[in-house]
Amino acid sequence: MSGVTGAAVPPVERPVERPRPPRRRPLTPAAAAVTAVVVLAHVLAWQGTEFSPAALVRGWRGMADFAAQALPPDLSWDGVLLPGLRAALVTLGIGLLGTTFSAPFALVLALLAARVTAPNRWVYQAARSVLSFLRAVPDVVFALVFVTAVGLGPFAGVLALIFHNTGVMGKLWAEAMEEIDLGPRDALRVGGASGAQAAAHAVLPAVVPQFVGLLLYRFDVNVRSSLVLGLVGAGGIGFLVNQSIKLFRFDELVTHLAVVLVLVVAVDQLSAYVRRRVGAP
Repeated sequence: MSGVTGAAVPPVERPVERPRPPRRRPLTPAAAAVTAVVVLAHVLAWQGTEFSPAALVRGWRGMADFAAQALPPDLSWDGVLLPGLRAALVTLGIGLLGTTFSAPFALVLALLAARVTAPNRWVYQAARSVLSFLRAVPDVVFALVFVTAVGLGPFAGVLALIFHNTGVMGKLWAEAMEEIDLGPRDALRVGGASGAQAAAHAVLPAVVPQFVGLLLYRFDVNVRSSLVLGLVGAGGIGFLVNQSIKLFRFDELVTHLAVVLVLVVAVDQLSAYVRRRVGAP
């Protein structure tokens, strides 16, 4: 036998197969039709709204004139800043009361408009219809209606927010209840509990964090909406903003908008803090 030891033969490396790129699927007739409709809708919207970036560029002189009249802002305490702060508190009050007073009505309608708590299909459809109507009518339209009924002032704004926010918050709360685990509710119903008892002891406790989070979100939105309601006579700092625009006092306008910015940021930070404390999303 030969004493020479043979060298180890290295393994043969096989070439790595690269994955083939996925084939591009051909555009189906349905996708082509949807794309064409979307493009056509944007073209019609562009024409209908007279959207023109060139007109914006040509209007630079007007924007420059506005900036020249608005800056520096008027920070006189007695004439502008103090009335603006007081009106901002009124705006905050409109948003607060509009949110708080709408909560009971929204809760009742949400219980009737959720499939997991509605007593029957007819009540469910009726509650959904009421919520859809309240949500479809803008809060500004409600404000105009109540201004003619109760006169100018923040009370009309509060009423407008109560009606509109009931529709929005009721729908959000109803959808939150429909997403819960139905096991505890079904267990109570099998044990002989009524629909109201199952809702009180199984459904509502499961959605409290979502309810709180949605309520705080709507409070943020309502404070901003209160500014717009003031433009139609519902009081608050929106009324001062409208007055400054009509009088061409753009320096006062900038001051009022700065106050609005501080108010919105403060409300947003407060809402975020409360959500963290209660564990709301």
